[in-house]
Amino acid sequence: MKIIIAGAGRVGYVLAESLEAEGHDITLIDRNADTIERAANELDVICCLGSATNPDTLREAGAESADILMAVTESDEANMICALAARRLGAKYTVARVRNPEYLAQTGFLREAIGLSLVVNPEYEFAKEISRILRFPSAVRVETFSKGSVEILDYRVPEGSPLNGLTLREVAKRFDTKVLVTVVERGTEASIPHGDFTLRSGDKLSLLGESREMRRFFSAVSGKQLRIKNVMVMGGSRACVYLADLLEESGISVTVIDRSRERCDELCDLIPHARVICGDATQDEVLLEEGIRTADAFVALTGDDGDNIVTAMYAKRCGVPKTVVKVNMRHFSGMLDGENDSMIAPKEIVAQQLTGFVRAISNSADWGSVETLHKLAGGKVEALEFQVGEGARCIGIPLCDLKLRRGVLISAIVRGGKTLIPNGLTVIEKGDHAVVVAPAGMLKDINDMTDGET
Repeated sequence: MKIIIAGAGRVGYVLAESLEAEGHDITLIDRNADTIERAANELDVICCLGSATNPDTLREAGAESADILMAVTESDEANMICALAARRLGAKYTVARVRNPEYLAQTGFLREAIGLSLVVNPEYEFAKEISRILRFPSAVRVETFSKGSVEILDYRVPEGSPLNGLTLREVAKRFDTKVLVTVVERGTEASIPHGDFTLRSGDKLSLLGESREMRRFFSAVSGKQLRIKNVMVMGGSRACVYLADLLEESGISVTVIDRSRERCDELCDLIPHARVICGDATQDEVLLEEGIRTADAFVALTGDDGDNIVTAMYAKRCGVPKTVVKVNMRHFSGMLDGENDSMIAPKEIVAQQLTGFVRAISNSADWGSVETLHKLAGGKVEALEFQVGEGARCIGIPLCDLKLRRGVLISAIVRGGKTLIPNGLTVIEKGDHAVVVAPAGMLKDINDMTDGET
């Protein structure tokens, strides 16, 4: 597909890299000459220097024949103007990055008025992921499928865990929960395991199941689970505002620390239910005075990766059981690799969301295209949700009789709002939502999971 990306910043660059790897023709627009030069040198994409709100620049980039235009500049208004202009010029689908909390409630209106196919809000999606993680403190990351009916989370097996030395069949028998291990990362290797796979301490598992089954599993494996009741947040960003609201809905108290007096005054109006402190959270005396030793979780949301990582390390030394850290640079991702540490890059969340959208558009088929996509194991594996349509080759055939391609695992089926962890006798029906795990890039639509006719 021919895709134009307006804005070559952190999100635009990662998005261009991801979509180019999927084989699409990418044109990147940015008004900064240095940014465009970097992209031209490092990516196999067409680069266009200019303003994405200028119709002449959009024409030069080929908006008149574009399949998709994605406006992901730093300005919400510029993104909406760019998307509107591209739509008028002939782009088939348009996507806009909109970050301002004031626009969140207007998403439906914006889509209709501007003709947007999709509105993405990185900070809101980022905040939702953090709130999900804080519901499962043992997890490193939590994602959802089928509007929350199914969750997939990353969990590192700690030293002394009863899981150590058990095969997956033994795990299923001993703990009697409807949770499926879909991926195991061990060192630099990632595998989609079979029942005879033996788990070891230090393995990172991608677990799939319903929320209540996940809770049962962790209670059975670890005994009493930490319940997050109070959270300390460093950095009063937009994501902080979204997160504070989400946590307040869950009955979790929030303390926010920010250096800027002006921003603290704004936060007092935006999140009146939170405790807002003006101070430098990188200073240990500030954290100690505000109660870091009694916090259940510490979330670092500043724009400085170094400050976030180092302060989270200090929080761990103070006994905080759960830390969540925002990072922008990929090479920092392994620096906090403890059992209860989570490092999240907002730009990766957006790139993943938009990659799934593009794959759904480019491979739409009556028998079932991608609805949701999550990348696992550092991008080596994908978990995809398909809505099964008429013409899907898997309909009506017991899973044990399907000729699945090597590495493909049908991990869950959502039918009528109920989640099934399938076995060999399970039969997929039209209208089901099937969650399938496979090596990255293997599946474009649901028929790709089988070897030809079944």
